[in-house]
Amino acid sequence: MPETIDDVSKDPLHRAKTYPYPIPHRSYIFRDGRPHWLESNGAVPNLERRSPVLAVGSNQSPEQLARKFEGHQWGDIPVLRIVLHGFDSVYSPHVASYGAIAATLQEAGGVAVSLFVTWLKDEQLARMHETEIHSANYGFGRLRNLQINAELGPSLDSLFIYNSTRGTLCHDGEPIAVAEVAAGGRTWRSMTQMEVQHHVRDRLAAGSDPDDFIRQSIADPALRRQRSDTLKLGARPFNPPNFEKIPI
Repeated sequence: MPETIDDVSKDPLHRAKTYPYPIPHRSYIFRDGRPHWLESNGAVPNLERRSPVLAVGSNQSPEQLARKFEGHQWGDIPVLRIVLHGFDSVYSPHVASYGAIAATLQEAGGVAVSLFVTWLKDEQLARMHETEIHSANYGFGRLRNLQINAELGPSLDSLFIYNSTRGTLCHDGEPIAVAEVAAGGRTWRSMTQMEVQHHVRDRLAAGSDPDDFIRQSIADPALRRQRSDTLKLGARPFNPPNFEKIPI
């Protein structure tokens, strides 16, 4: 039997504090709100007429996919594990509408990061656009000439990505890596979601209660935008030469 997603709480504070949610250690098919695990030496799912879209944060997690693809017959989504070389999963300098400090991608020489590729049909991709781009914090594009080791599926050298339009949140001039995402060769400081929440709180409202700080960001869109604009100061841009922006 496939495992069920233990979305233990609908509390907005819980959702913010547990980002990026449980990330599996192997490839799976997302079907009917649940992960169906794939064997690394097993059959490859049909990937025809699907776009390979890199997931660097919560989109790796079945729990987040269950939120985004709820209430409609979206069909199967193959979610295949890869190792991407020369990049890392880091934090974006913005506060998401649900209170989390979300992830983005950044160039990182010598790093090999474990991520997932969501293989999306056109309708599924359109839905993902709705969830990622509506706030203008993320744009869409394509990275080419990549070094990728795939657990399953075809050899890849290019991927579509959603990436922060605000750059990368930095500490002491360097990006902050997402501790919940495994990577080899990482030299930047990594933080868990709650550690980065405390870091952001200390920058923007030192001394305030962390839970109150998160609740305020969720409840007040104007305050959330103000906080995000302040976090953008000192951010590192994302502009690798092999990245092409794609207008939506």
